[in-house]
Amino acid sequence: MIFSPKQGGARLAAVVAACMTLFAAPALAERIANPVAEFTGVDKITGRIITFDVYIDETVQFGALQVTPRVCYSRAKEEEPKTDSFVEVDEITLDRKIRRIFTGWMFAESPGLNAVEHAVYDVWLKSCKQASDVPPPEANKTN
Repeated sequence: MIFSPKQGGARLAAVVAACMTLFAAPALAERIANPVAEFTGVDKITGRIITFDVYIDETVQFGALQVTPRVCYSRAKEEEPKTDSFVEVDEITLDRKIRRIFTGWMFAESPGLNAVEHAVYDVWLKSCKQASDVPPPEANKTN
């Protein structure tokens, strides 16, 4: 296209604006920090499957594993689901030592991607929640 000098600036601005709209990256949805991470665990020996809640920076034991979420993020219900948690998982060995077996991100939408696969137990992130039926850790402490 050839523009005359008079109309060139206005048309060029319109073309640039159209390209920016066409190629603009989608707005990133704001992450919601949640106080509770919900996990699912399976005991491969008994076949028992359990869902359990863990408050952020607290540790819950599942079999010989200790699960500690550090953060748990989700998105608003109107947004595409994306739920992730940074988790540390330790194993209590037979000689009662604690050994870190997992540190990293777990993704609820892709549980097989970063689930903890142990010889006896598997654990993966199910969701992040704002509240739990389990009382918060402060409510469990006595003076």
